Amino acid sequence: MTAPVAGADPAIVGPYLARVLSDEGWTEATISLISGGKSNLTYRVDSPTGSLVLRRPPLGQILPTAHDMGREFRVMSGLQSTAVPVPKMLHFCADADLLGQPFYVMERVEGHIVTTEFPAGYASTPADKGLISNGLLDALASLHIVDYRSVGLGEFGRPDGYLARQVSRWSKQWDATRIGDMEFVDELAASLTASLPTTHRSSIVHGDFRLDNTMLHPTRPGRINAVLDWEMSTLGDPLADLGILLVYWIQADDHDLRTGGSVVPAVTMLPGFLTRDEVAAGYAARTGADISELPWYLAFGFFKLAVVCAGIVMRAQLGAMVGSGFEGFAERIPPLIELGRATLADRKLY
Repeated sequence: MTAPVAGADPAIVGPYLARVLSDEGWTEATISLISGGKSNLTYRVDSPTGSLVLRRPPLGQILPTAHDMGREFRVMSGLQSTAVPVPKMLHFCADADLLGQPFYVMERVEGHIVTTEFPAGYASTPADKGLISNGLLDALASLHIVDYRSVGLGEFGRPDGYLARQVSRWSKQWDATRIGDMEFVDELAASLTASLPTTHRSSIVHGDFRLDNTMLHPTRPGRINAVLDWEMSTLGDPLADLGILLVYWIQADDHDLRTGGSVVPAVTMLPGFLTRDEVAAGYAARTGADISELPWYLAFGFFKLAVVCAGIVMRAQLGAMVGSGFEGFAERIPPLIELGRATLADRKLY
């Protein structure tokens, strides 16, 4: 008998998949947690039929509107016919009684998710890192030029007022996960609200676009096999995606404050990766976007990531996550907020 897995018991998942996917082979499913996620839980499901991936929210109590599995399933389903690389969606289960929360399953895409380092022998040259930089920009630009109405996502969000709602939403998230005496978080939120830029165009927004939320082709550096983790996606200002990408984009010459705010190990420090200025210019060249207000979006990204860190701390304390690697996130909040403040004040891509 296959051992139970927290959040995705194969004794429950297997028979359910056999029924909804019309293949009895799934009855013999084995399930393993895929490490790396700090929010939703991702599992690999194997059976004599093949393999797929299951996504569900964290265990226990979650914040309202967060971890919306239906949202992830809907946007990736809509993008199937576009140039944006996404896995094939297989089934969405809205019945929270089955696993305690809604979940979905999708095809398992082959490739590399890069966190702390590249696999041995993969992308070993600076030229390869340049290809990966440009591959990420190609994928992001492809997303932002999708006609969202033509793919059935015209009601996926409300583009008007997106930035103001985002600052308000993440301020409320901070209120729900507030840690200690950190009024400087509220001060940055107030500064962002007071300096909202004008949105010039609207698109599908991923919400957390970064290197380790993509699946790199197993043998061809520069080709993105899939963009993953769409839980924050909506319709809004596409420069928010560029801002959050730059938040995670650490350079080799960055100062201690910038590296102290790093949440994801930054392979972008390796020779060959574009600089933040080059990333911004490359995006503008691909999309024709006016990036003169980009420092605001970067500052907002620092603020949002600080609030995400607070949420990780809360979920870890409540025992809502499975796996390891949830230490030290409270200490990352002050440098992230200081980076946001400096970016707004100096209008540089820190």
